Amino acid sequence: MLFKEIGILDENFDYKENMYVGVEKGKIDYIGPKKPPHDYGEEYDGRGKLIMPGFFNAHAHSPMALMRGYAENMKLQDWLFKRVFPFEAKLTSNAVYWGTLLCMAESLKFGIVSTSDMYYFMTDMGKAVLDSGCKANLSRAIVSIDGSEDFDHYPSVQELKVAARVFNGAGDGRIKIDSSLHAEYTSSENVASKLADLTKEMGLNMQVHVAETKAETEECKERHEGRTPVQYLADCGILDPLTTAAHCVWLEDDDYAILRDKQVTVATNPCSNLKLASGICDVARLLKEGVSVAIGTDSVSSNNSLDFLQEIKTMALISKVRANDPTVITPKEAMYAATRAGALAQGRLDTGLLKQGFKADLIVMRTDVPNMHPVHNMLNNIVYSACSGDIVMTMVDGNVLYRDGEYKTIDIEQAIVETEKATQDILDRL
Repeated sequence: MLFKEIGILDENFDYKENMYVGVEKGKIDYIGPKKPPHDYGEEYDGRGKLIMPGFFNAHAHSPMALMRGYAENMKLQDWLFKRVFPFEAKLTSNAVYWGTLLCMAESLKFGIVSTSDMYYFMTDMGKAVLDSGCKANLSRAIVSIDGSEDFDHYPSVQELKVAARVFNGAGDGRIKIDSSLHAEYTSSENVASKLADLTKEMGLNMQVHVAETKAETEECKERHEGRTPVQYLADCGILDPLTTAAHCVWLEDDDYAILRDKQVTVATNPCSNLKLASGICDVARLLKEGVSVAIGTDSVSSNNSLDFLQEIKTMALISKVRANDPTVITPKEAMYAATRAGALAQGRLDTGLLKQGFKADLIVMRTDVPNMHPVHNMLNNIVYSACSGDIVMTMVDGNVLYRDGEYKTIDIEQAIVETEKATQDILDRL
């Protein structure tokens, strides 16, 4: 496909008008101000539009789409233990497949090309992602509070091993399998250390919840000789692989250096953390300390949507409020967090930028709409003025998966109906 006379955000996130972008064999083959002589097939009229890298959702729990709006106005621990965990105990393979597929449809609508997902029922999640055409880093959350059982015989560990064998690299690399420790407070030191060893042995990345609430941090210090969750997880080896640490709201001074030195990416989840009143991640300080920051939505049961432009704007705004400084978090820093930083966190080195030779994981937005004018600075408009309805195309590996409200790989009516049926079945059994 050749995008002609279209605005672009180049690899430095600078805006250029009236450009040509050629996509071939799943990659960005040409970027330039003149029409190339090569035939790229369909020519897409880019007037009044902009093409840019797609968004990388650095933290999610896609099957929890089944619980959208189910548990509201609750503190995190009550939300988890009184509503979420009992519901999850009734999950089925069918429910997880349709819940995941629905989230992939929502992701495409909102410009998300790849998701770092932490859950279970890995086979059903993997099938849904493959069917959708999206990308995902799927991780099996390991939970074991007492750690008394033989680690190698944990069903969750066995599920992780099977998923790594069956799905790692599936879909021409669209799926990656990661390890995952759910959190410090849902695991023992024995389990955490053994999972770290297994992850290194298998050559996988790591996903983990870290310091989401003040109570989590304080109780961790009580349990582990004054160590914060970051210090404890580092001592267990959890941060040694390529690690994405979700939340990191309640960090202490020494934590920043550990995260930087371990090259951990922090996945900040602004809307979810606000909704659950968990707090505001200090993104400005993380960046100042040299820690990479990406953006996640968390689950739609705590958010309640995957509207990624909303996440980008919210992250920038609340970071300014926390720092009491309107100059922190530039539009370029916000956009980098939403795209390239998330791609690197997933171990996807050849995507997340509009750059020749990179994977064509791209979105097209309308700029000929009232909220995008006047244009003093297009990037400012994208971060602070654009809305998700402006997104008209989402492409993954050069394949158009969503265009002008239509899904090319997902029967959206069926996905909605089946998700509703699966949800009602669980509610009937609670």
